[in-house]
Amino acid sequence: MQKPNTITLTLEEDAYKYCQNITYTCAKTFYFASYFLSHKKRKACYAVYAFCRYVDDLVDNAPHGTLQENIRTLVSNWQSAIQNVYNGQIDFNNHDHDTVLVMIAWADTLKNYSIPKHLPEELIEGVLMDTYLDRFNTFEDLYTYCYKVASVVGLMTSEIFRYSSPKALAHATDLGIAMQLTNICRDISEDADRGRIYIPLDELKAYGISEEDILKKRYSPALIELMKFQIERANTYYDSADIGIGYLEKDSRLTVQLMSTNYRRILNKLAKMNFNPFLKRAHLNFSEKLLAIPRAFIAMNTIKNM
Repeated sequence: MQKPNTITLTLEEDAYKYCQNITYTCAKTFYFASYFLSHKKRKACYAVYAFCRYVDDLVDNAPHGTLQENIRTLVSNWQSAIQNVYNGQIDFNNHDHDTVLVMIAWADTLKNYSIPKHLPEELIEGVLMDTYLDRFNTFEDLYTYCYKVASVVGLMTSEIFRYSSPKALAHATDLGIAMQLTNICRDISEDADRGRIYIPLDELKAYGISEEDILKKRYSPALIELMKFQIERANTYYDSADIGIGYLEKDSRLTVQLMSTNYRRILNKLAKMNFNPFLKRAHLNFSEKLLAIPRAFIAMNTIKNM
């Protein structure tokens, strides 16, 4: 008969293995970059990304147009579940096996890293925004969305990466904004297929582009100029994010630099496509990600310790 601590250890190993598989499937760019982390930090990051994916799956089951009351109920239920995990309690009876594995890995991660509870709560709020929003009037509105669905992930992983000053958190926030803006630029065509437009409506208007132009995928000189503006803004956030890498522990820097470098290169690919997001989905293949390692390594070695 196995001893209780042996059973617990096996559950934790299974939990982290499951989270690793989820990360490999759903976050390949990060999975590639994570190889340069220590084993302990890598496992914890897998738990964070698996949790994020679980939240996405939750929202997939909430159809677009979900009533605000139902959304508040979802948020409330998840806040209670998160509170239980933070209290070291896992509900084995009311969740399926895969969910329990994510919760086990998350709870174990919290034993080693102080991730504030409001961050996963904000992530849930952000992802649920997709159930009732498919337009953003201004960049300020879009920024709030980007912060909740992306920056909070960076803030959670920052606690795993470790940093020398709280100043690092502002730069981690900017990396999340940059990466989500990159996703928005890259996925304009796919979002249009779903009737979604993430480019702020006032910016479309400023460039003389209608919602129908986006939904009908009309490529024009005006769209080129709009895309140039979007890419330039994203690069500004990447510039700020790269400054913050100097605040991180040295064994975390290459991973974050690779994330920044590879995601920024997606924007470069869009530029080489004559700023036409409807041509194809800009992405990096595995060879291109490998080629980014020397560039990221050189950039990392130019960073001053903060």
